[in-house]
Amino acid sequence: MTPTSPQPSSSSAHERLASPELRSAVSRASRRLMPMLVVLYVVAFLDRTNVGFAEEGLEVDRGISAAAYAFGAGVFFVGYALFEIPSNLALQRFGAKAWLARIAITWGLVSAAFAFVQGETSFIVLRFLLGVTEAGLFPGVIMFLAEWFPNRVRVQMFAVFYLAQPFSQMIGAPLSGALISIGDRIDGVAGWQLMFAVEGGLAVVAGVAAFFLLTNSPQEAKFLDEGQKRALREVMADENAVKDEDGPRGVAAAMRHGKVWYFTVIYFCLQIAVYGVTFYLPQQVSRLVGRDVGWEVGLLAAIPWFFGLFACYFVGRVANTVHRRRLLGTLFFTTTGLCIFGSAWAGSTGRPVLGIVFITLAVCSFLSTGPICWSFPTAFLAGTAAAAGIGLINSLGNLGGFVAPILRANIAEAFGSDDAGLYALGVLPFLAAAMMWGTKRFTIRANTLLDVRAADERSTTR
Repeated sequence: MTPTSPQPSSSSAHERLASPELRSAVSRASRRLMPMLVVLYVVAFLDRTNVGFAEEGLEVDRGISAAAYAFGAGVFFVGYALFEIPSNLALQRFGAKAWLARIAITWGLVSAAFAFVQGETSFIVLRFLLGVTEAGLFPGVIMFLAEWFPNRVRVQMFAVFYLAQPFSQMIGAPLSGALISIGDRIDGVAGWQLMFAVEGGLAVVAGVAAFFLLTNSPQEAKFLDEGQKRALREVMADENAVKDEDGPRGVAAAMRHGKVWYFTVIYFCLQIAVYGVTFYLPQQVSRLVGRDVGWEVGLLAAIPWFFGLFACYFVGRVANTVHRRRLLGTLFFTTTGLCIFGSAWAGSTGRPVLGIVFITLAVCSFLSTGPICWSFPTAFLAGTAAAAGIGLINSLGNLGGFVAPILRANIAEAFGSDDAGLYALGVLPFLAAAMMWGTKRFTIRANTLLDVRAADERSTTR
């Protein structure tokens, strides 16, 4: 058998994917690794978005204007983008557990430092530093999972990792609201200061735990026996051989690769929707229901993330062929745009219940598309090309988080309506939907083999 003969390679890999040793290896690895990775991303997402709960307090106590807040909320992604690829390359050199632990500890310290913000300058500088210190976490985990789990189950693992986003907001929204309420009752302490100090400390604790609980590679895993290690090594070697033949080799080749830039645009559109909604979710819910940001608004803001938890997990389980991934990705990008429009309409016409329903559907949709988006580049990127390509997609794509709050604020100011800014954010998911459907014209051998195996399985069960 050679890597250039598709049918034998498909048959051999199909047999390995069906082996009891591989199934048990995947099951055991997911149980041992995924909880820690989810915890890391829970506190990461919490620390990058809790600024939404502090907006009013920062304006009142420190005189930070809406424009400075929007710029500070977005400048996080500038630091994130600049240091993303270097961080990925460092992860390859020093190992996942040491580097992911370093990332969590340093961003936790920076996040806690927000409790000492004095004005607009210190706020913007800390937001930039937060992006610098967190750079590499998300793409590093994507690379890590791509080395541990075969293509067939990879979207499911990505989806489990993505559960950190809804889980973070589901518990984070009431937690942030509660910490603000508690802090406001303590003399000499503002509620937002207590929130930043506590939630930053959680990241430091998670970073220390990650160093002891993560394992760099299957071959270093003490929780796998030799048969499980061998089964996992063989199927991943098959996939890496196809990636080496099909994709770019090295950092420079990955940076020039057309498919890498294609998926960068898709991910940029996704992040526009994600952060355009996320940064302003507490304020939008507050405006819909006519209450100040606090415990009650925190609970209501958790509703979309609660339902997103189940949507993301379900889609991750069913998106096990390329056809399904493309179809579901196109559908959910379209739904994201429509529901963002719907939430803006509900806000402008005074329909709070419908507004929360539309926000919930938008969150469910964009959460479900994330794991699907990452299944495509991880099917043709490996080694240093993966470090560069995945880093480029995530860093430039995440600039959508820089653009989203500024775009929304400027459009809202130009038209004199917060809803106008929300309408503007709903346009780009439609472009992403068209591009996701356009992946039909791509030939990615690892994905072609995946659909061949699925067809083989269907024929054998008839």
